[in-house]
Amino acid sequence: MRQWLQVFARRRPASCTPSATFYNSAKPLIWSRPFSLSYRREAVSVKPQTDLEQRIAAIPIDRYRNFCIVAHVDHGKSTLSDRLLELTGTIQPGSNKQVLDKLDVERERGITVKAQTCSMIYNYKNQDYLLHLVDTPGHVDFRAEVSRSYASCGGALLLVDASQGIQAQTVANFYQAFAWGLTLIPVINKVDLPHADSPRALAQMKESFELDPDSAVLVSAKTGLNVESILPAVIEQIPAPTGDDKAPLKLFLVDSWYSAYKGVILLVRIFEGSLSAGDQIVSFATGNKYTVGEVGIMYPDQTPQKVLRAGQVGYVYFNPSMRKSQEAKIGDTYTMVGSEKLVQPLPGFEEPKPMVFVAAFPVDQGDFEHLEDSINQLVLNDRSVTVQKESSQALGAGFRLGFLGTLHCSVFEDRLRQEHGASIIITPPTVPFKVKYRDGTETVVTNPNEFPEGDAVRRNVVELKEPYVLCTMTLPEEYLGKVIELCEANRGEQKSMEYFTQTQIILKYEMPLAQMVDDFFGKLKSGTKGYATLDYEESEWRASNIVKLQLLVNKEPVDAVSRVLHKSQVRYVGKAWVSKFKEHVDRQMFEIIIQAAAGKEIVARETIKPYRKDVLAKLHASDLSRRRKLLERQKEGRKKLKAVGNVVIEHSAFQAFLAK
Repeated sequence: MRQWLQVFARRRPASCTPSATFYNSAKPLIWSRPFSLSYRREAVSVKPQTDLEQRIAAIPIDRYRNFCIVAHVDHGKSTLSDRLLELTGTIQPGSNKQVLDKLDVERERGITVKAQTCSMIYNYKNQDYLLHLVDTPGHVDFRAEVSRSYASCGGALLLVDASQGIQAQTVANFYQAFAWGLTLIPVINKVDLPHADSPRALAQMKESFELDPDSAVLVSAKTGLNVESILPAVIEQIPAPTGDDKAPLKLFLVDSWYSAYKGVILLVRIFEGSLSAGDQIVSFATGNKYTVGEVGIMYPDQTPQKVLRAGQVGYVYFNPSMRKSQEAKIGDTYTMVGSEKLVQPLPGFEEPKPMVFVAAFPVDQGDFEHLEDSINQLVLNDRSVTVQKESSQALGAGFRLGFLGTLHCSVFEDRLRQEHGASIIITPPTVPFKVKYRDGTETVVTNPNEFPEGDAVRRNVVELKEPYVLCTMTLPEEYLGKVIELCEANRGEQKSMEYFTQTQIILKYEMPLAQMVDDFFGKLKSGTKGYATLDYEESEWRASNIVKLQLLVNKEPVDAVSRVLHKSQVRYVGKAWVSKFKEHVDRQMFEIIIQAAAGKEIVARETIKPYRKDVLAKLHASDLSRRRKLLERQKEGRKKLKAVGNVVIEHSAFQAFLAK
């Protein structure tokens, strides 16, 4: 570019005056001074500050507050976020509902999937405060999003529904926030409901969490009742972040998402120093260097700023842009090029391990590349998903995807269909298993097709283990019998049962994860009319009698339909498989035998009769031996046809079989 400009300047006619124009130019070029890149930089640098930038620049770090809202699912986090944004003038009142729920799937389902952030300016006692708010998910599957939010915050609003009281996920979030050392402000929401019981919720908070009921704020996020009392409590109780904006840069990567035009955009918390466009920074994890293209804050959308200072949370993207998702490692630390020895990297948090695996195949194999691009873009926004290529004889090329739970899987599938228009087939969910061999080695199997089988392999296997989880369920006393029955039917072991109010019970069970992913949450909700809540965490690996169940068509295994199950379940699942598969397979010219097999044992069978020509149609009063002869000849022909023919199963049969 510089060379081209120099050539351009040399070729300028000597007679060129300040008002001279060039041939074919849309506007006159005024030559008051030689045109150069340094002149362009000077022009850019005198860009006036906006009112917002001037207000933020005038706020010292001791008037910053970074906080998040944590609660059980559907206790009103996103609605409360809207009220706070309206109160601070960040959005217009009534302009939009659930501003921070930006995904279509979040608005449709009424749940938060991604932790979303927003900065606000609040005037308190005639002084401006810069507040940074994070709205977190409430469902157990998205716990990783909550833990990321804690890394960028100094405190949290612990939100509890006045009618439901403390629920399973409230308990889990409290202990997680307590472990991070966050200051907690109890907030009781939905106090306007006719069946709200605020004194009970306050008593639960004092008894379970030892939080002072006098410091609690009672609000109705829906109507806006008393919401204005929350921000003064945030300013007075939550500590300001610490940091020096003159020190060497120490930047922490909290999250990332993808833009088609800007590449990977990073959400960052600045612990020390400051960051501006044009700065060169380096990653401690990868060693890659980048030039900052733009910095800014979420207000509530991306709002560019000249500088991000210590204590602030904002976004960064690079020029040239970061294009590979693998480069944005969540929990990574960045600093200025040349300051690597002056800065100690921050401890990154552990990435969550996927516990539910499915295989995804395109309906049309011609769409494979489109599906691959779609999955890669979604994985940029959701780093907890693992992706591995896989192929199947029945369904072609596809991917094995790992998720944190079944809702996580369902949401990812919805996003593929809605945001990218993907047509996909999803196999039933499976969980990982551990195989211990005689030589002492252990492997974790996530794909049923890799599960050891056959006498030679099984002779080398000492032990098979499956993962167990500790489930915490809160439920009304009247449904206790049904829930215990459900847990026992799913091989659960009761650990504890306690009353935390006169009518509410906390029930703890250890249960195989394989049973949890088999729609346990749906069965629990339907059995308790929606009143029970569930939270679970990893417990241990236990030795178990597990086998691989396969679907056979004319004694040939169908690799797309296989599953690892406990021995006690194979007959029930096998019968359901063969009955359902029979409905979707067309009749052929010879007999089709559909079987479900666990190892060498056939546990279920269905037969599809062949098309058959009526060879006796022309016989009337013929001899019985003549009839037998024609039927025997037909039977021989069937055997020959079966020996050389293959069963043709349409792709649509697998789609219908695997459809939910």
